Formats: sequence, structure tokens, C-alpha cells
Amino acid sequence: MGEITSFQLGVIGALFLSVASSVSIVICNKALMSNLGFPFATTLTSWHLMVTFCTLHAAQRFNLFENKPIDMKTVMLFGILNGVSIGLLNLSLGFNSIGFYQMTKLAIIPFTVLLETIFLKKQFSQNIKLSLFLLLVGVGIASITDLQLNLVGTILSLLAIATTCVGQILTNTIQKRLNVSSTQLLYQSAPFQAAILFVSGPLVDQLLTKQNVFAYKYSPIVLAFIILSCIISVSVNFSTFLVIGKTSPVTYQVLGHLKTCLVLAFGYTLLHDPFTDRNIIGILIAIFGMGLYSYFCTQENKKKQSDSLGSQMKEKDATPFLAVEKEGHEVKNSNKDSLV
Repeated sequence: MGEITSFQLGVIGALFLSVASSVSIVICNKALMSNLGFPFATTLTSWHLMVTFCTLHAAQRFNLFENKPIDMKTVMLFGILNGVSIGLLNLSLGFNSIGFYQMTKLAIIPFTVLLETIFLKKQFSQNIKLSLFLLLVGVGIASITDLQLNLVGTILSLLAIATTCVGQILTNTIQKRLNVSSTQLLYQSAPFQAAILFVSGPLVDQLLTKQNVFAYKYSPIVLAFIILSCIISVSVNFSTFLVIGKTSPVTYQVLGHLKTCLVLAFGYTLLHDPFTDRNIIGILIAIFGMGLYSYFCTQENKKKQSDSLGSQMKEKDATPFLAVEKEGHEVKNSNKDSLV
């Protein structure tokens, strides 16, 4: 019971850290890009990952965690896949309307459910599916304003969905099958993610913004916000791997939509962004869906734990009977031997 309570506290802590750090970095990056005119999102992400790796490397040198070697090919492919997915999401945003981009993000949950059902044989109950449906409807009502389709944008969105889903499923699967922690996996894969984005980031950003990141004039306040964004990103990247490892890719996506609702709310209260009745209704439906998802997941986990304890008790109850039966056979055999 103590281990279960400790695990639950760890999950709650990871969820809280993920929400707090993600909302913070969204507000910071919005100020950096919208107010200060720094539009280079992909390049900024590569800097985030470099700072994350350097921070983890320093932590490892101070023996704050143990570095566990992972197969180089696995880590390299995993890191490149995650880097590519980030680039594709940014390209999808650049080539599509905001509404279609939000649809792309919403499609990640059903696609993840489909992949886990087909390839990992994972079962999702009807209650879980219903709660996810309500969540997606609510977020869609709150955030989707327009849908403008184009061929290039649609292809980029499909590729972004596929790579993001596979990357998040692998984040969970690698940690569990190779018995590595979220910190160890992030430490091993961050250099490859950073490298692919560091090379492709300036090209992607120039394609989307028609500006060169190396020709940009960096003022002291822009540099200060970039440094702040990089510092927060360490917590964002760490909590992302931690949440996916402790829960599941679907739960991480549900958490992501909670962040969307919080960002909309913070945007209205702090930045005075326009807020309509539609936004309020959508957020309320989404929160209701999240509440149902959390409740059904908790109930199913309790049922699994009780079933597991029940099977363990049955095994314990069966053991003395088997032992007595074995001893009885031994006594009978000994009697036969003595008669002979």
C-alpha cells in the first residue's frame, strides 16, 4: 500500500509540474513572439533541448541520477523521430489556419488510441472513450474558429499526427521495456533531438517567416526572455517524459488539452484576449470530460489493483494446501517403503 501511495503522489507531482511549466512557457513564448517579435519557434525549440541536455549532463556529473546506457540505434532513431515531429507540427501551423492546426492536435488522441489498440493490444473501455469524446468536443468548441484546408497543409498535419503519436508511444514503451527512467531517456535522446532541430530549425523558420534567425537583432529584453524560456523548458521536457512514463500517451494528451483551457483562461484574465460564451461553454465541457476521464481511470486502476491483490491471496491460500498434499504423498510413500 505504501508503494501504491508513493506512486500516486509521484503521478500527481508529475502532472502538476507538467501543467505549471507548460502554461508558464506558453505565456513566456507568447510574450516573446507576439509582443517582442521573435518568430523563430523551431530554432528556439532546438535551444530548449540543448539547455535541457546541458542541465541533465551537469546533474549527472553531480551524481543526481545514474546514467544507464541504451542501445545507440534505438536512442538515435527515437531522438530524430521526436525532433522531426516538432518540426512537422510547426510546419503544420505555418501552412494551415489556426482552426485546422487545433484539429490536428485534437486528432492525436484518437489516433494514439487506435495505434495502441492495434499494435499494443491495449483495451480502452466505453467509459474512457466517452470521456475522451466529450473532452475533444469541448476543446474543439473552445479553440476551433475556422477550418481552411489545403493539400500541403493537410499532408503535413497527417505526418505530424503520425510522428507525434508514435514518438509518445515509444516514450512510454522504451521506459517500461528497457527499465529506464524518464531522466535517463531524456538525457540520452535530447542531443539527437537538438541536433536535428538545430540543423533544420533555421530553414523551417525562414520558410515560415521569411526571416533569418542569424540576421535578427537581439535586444537585451529579447535575450532575457529567450533565457527564461530555455530555463522553463528544462522543466517542460523533464515533466513530459515523466508524465508519459508514469501514465500513458493518452493521459499526456488529455493533460495537454487541460493546458489549452488554462492558457485560454490566462489569456483572457492576464492578457485581455477576446473571450466569448462559446469559449466558456467549450472549456466547461472539456473540464467535465477530463473529470470523467480521471474518475474512470481511477476506478479501473482500483479494480486492477483489487484483482491483483485477490489473485495474490488465492496463490497464498493455495500454497499450504499444495504443501500439505505433497507432505501426505511423502508420508504414504515412506509407509510403503517401510512395509517393504
